[in-house]
Amino acid sequence: MSMTHDLDIFLVATPGLETPLSAEATQHGFAGARIVPGGVSCTGDWSEVWRANLMLRGANKVLVRIGSFPAVHLAQLDKRARKFPWSDFLRPDVPIKVEATSRKSRIYHAGAARQRIDGAISDTLGAAISPEADLRVLLRIERDLCTLSIDSSGEPLHKRGHKTAVAKAPMRETMAAMFLRECGFEGTEPVLDPMCGSGTFVIEAAEIALGLAPGRSRSFAFEQLSGFDKAAWQAMRSACHPSESPLQFYGSDRNTGAVEAASANAEQAGVAEHTRFQHRAVSDIKPPPGPAGLVIVNPPYGARIGDEKRLRSLYGSLGKTLMNRFQGWRVGVITSAPALARATRLPFLPTGPFVDHGGTKIRLYRTEILQ
Repeated sequence: MSMTHDLDIFLVATPGLETPLSAEATQHGFAGARIVPGGVSCTGDWSEVWRANLMLRGANKVLVRIGSFPAVHLAQLDKRARKFPWSDFLRPDVPIKVEATSRKSRIYHAGAARQRIDGAISDTLGAAISPEADLRVLLRIERDLCTLSIDSSGEPLHKRGHKTAVAKAPMRETMAAMFLRECGFEGTEPVLDPMCGSGTFVIEAAEIALGLAPGRSRSFAFEQLSGFDKAAWQAMRSACHPSESPLQFYGSDRNTGAVEAASANAEQAGVAEHTRFQHRAVSDIKPPPGPAGLVIVNPPYGARIGDEKRLRSLYGSLGKTLMNRFQGWRVGVITSAPALARATRLPFLPTGPFVDHGGTKIRLYRTEILQ
């Protein structure tokens, strides 16, 4: 695993959040970061792959392209796969899971293509092939070109590794971080979430303000690769020094269980001193003492018929409370229903793209500073 080689690195985005992920990658100095279908592509050596996993808040996965070759039938794929230098990347003692897709290619049977790669890896490298393996090799055949990649992350990156309690219908950490970015949050102002659930927005905001690396508490699949330099990786991790912040980040929820879960999660994440969670209804929220900042909220959307009326009054009450009490603050509301967003009567700016939240199309509605 040579550290000097410039690799094609692909950052997988949540559909609809490619733009903030690209901005984040650029801000962190990843070379040649640009939006491509499905995410953001950039280049760098293996240490940049590690850094992307450790530092980027918006990427769901970090994939690394390890090679490509043309193949028009299975025998050709088999032959080329057996010549591929697997030992440059994979270890014989670490099990592998292979996944394959095929589009617009003469090799159209992805399952048969996957079996050829399985065979090549187990025969030439001696590694076990297992559907349960943590390390994934991905084969993509597109227009007769076979591209091989490694998923360097392992578990999806929204699993930060320090969150235990999850409320129902949680907002993924990666999405929460990108919505905060879209609202212009840079860690220099307080954030308040009046329907905080398990505290994701509040905890992400506190971590951003404190400069905590999102991947600091977990392990990654790249640690299982051939030639992985453990000492260099430890040095990179310990070079991340959190900064000080005078700010507090606030969450409240009418559900006591959510407040307890959020407090426990903030404790696990090491941001308990910078977060405050309270049990209260939306109509009872007030701006905390200190500077104005951002109110961000992901209220329920309601899938069932009959929810609409009740939810409209909830959104109406939220909007009224914010207009009456939160002058000087900006607001971001994430919802799937334009009618519910309108029910707040908040002065929203033009909306951005739809974002795919586990099959539901949601959108961020944001305001300028409330007058």
